[in-house]
Amino acid sequence: MRKLNSISWLSVTVVSVLLAIQFIPVERNVSTVPAGQSFEITEKVPASVAAILKVSCYDCHSNNTRYPWYSEVQPGAWFMAQHIKKGKEELNFDQFNVYSKRRKKAKIKSIISQIEKEEMPLKSYLLLHHDADLTPDKQKILMQFFQSELELQNMK
Repeated sequence: MRKLNSISWLSVTVVSVLLAIQFIPVERNVSTVPAGQSFEITEKVPASVAAILKVSCYDCHSNNTRYPWYSEVQPGAWFMAQHIKKGKEELNFDQFNVYSKRRKKAKIKSIISQIEKEEMPLKSYLLLHHDADLTPDKQKILMQFFQSELELQNMK
C-alpha cells in the first residue's frame, strides 16, 4: 500500500509540474523586415530559390518562424526556441544585407558545404517538417544559386 501511495504522489507531482510549466511563456521569433531589406530583394533571389528557403531554412535562420502546434506545449517550445536562437546566431537571412563582404562569403561557403553534406535542415526538424526536406532537385537549385552568389561576392 505504501508503494502505491508513493507512486501516486510521484504521478501527481510529475503531472503538476508538466501543467505548471505550460504557463511559462517563450518569446516568439516574429518580426518584420524593413521594406527592401529582405534577403530575396537585396540578393535578387529567384522565386524558386526563395520558395525553398522559406520552407526549409527560414524557421530557424530568419526573424520569422512558422509556429506549429507543438510550439504551444512545454518543454517543446523551449527546445524550439533554443534551436531558433542558435540557428539565427549562425546565419540570419534577415540580417544578411548588413554582413560584411567577408562574412557574406563565409556564410555562402558554409551554406554550400552544408547542402553538399546534407547537414541542413537538421534531421530533428525534418521529423515534423517533411516539406522542408531538400530533395536532389532542391539541392541542385540551391547549389546553383549559392555558387553564383559566391562568384558575385568574389567579384565585388
